[in-house]
Amino acid sequence: MSLKYAILVCLSDGPKSGYDIAKQFDEKTGFFWRARHSQIYRELGKMKDNDLARAEEVEQSGKPNRIVFTITEAGRTALLQWSREPSEPQVLKDDFLVQLYGIESIDLDALRRNLLLRLERHQDRHAEYLVKQKLLENGNSLGDLGRQLALDVGIRWEHEWMDWCTKALEKLHPDALADARATPTNIIPMDMGETRNAER
Repeated sequence: MSLKYAILVCLSDGPKSGYDIAKQFDEKTGFFWRARHSQIYRELGKMKDNDLARAEEVEQSGKPNRIVFTITEAGRTALLQWSREPSEPQVLKDDFLVQLYGIESIDLDALRRNLLLRLERHQDRHAEYLVKQKLLENGNSLGDLGRQLALDVGIRWEHEWMDWCTKALEKLHPDALADARATPTNIIPMDMGETRNAER
């Protein structure tokens, strides 16, 4: 999915400045779509040029003028057409998982520290999403339902990562690695082909 559709979704419920959109990405949609502020402003310029959004300068007393963006009819049409396209699950890209795959060449102490840091971050996000879930639990609109369902994915995602990090820390504890070091490695090719056994 391109960034423009995420921005169109943000604009679909009302006009917003680039700052407002960036803040919404940081606070509301960050768990399933992330973008740097510079990317957002650059994309807004493209959307304006392509008539997907209209920009209006709003005067502010004692402050710099704000540029407020509003979705156009062409933008709503593009959003509707995009919603009709099949959505494919995204491939997980995670440098930490690559490190685990090559664990024999990795600094294990650093790996454990990074794993503990990840656990703490997932715990923080999980707690944050539970607070947001509480705020939405009494909502009955279609928009509330969509946000509740999306947030539920985030809560489950963080919970699974918390559980995995906890188990991984147990398995990577120095005392638990004694037997693993003395056992031949089953090497699984990156293409998930035939498994072969090799001595370290």
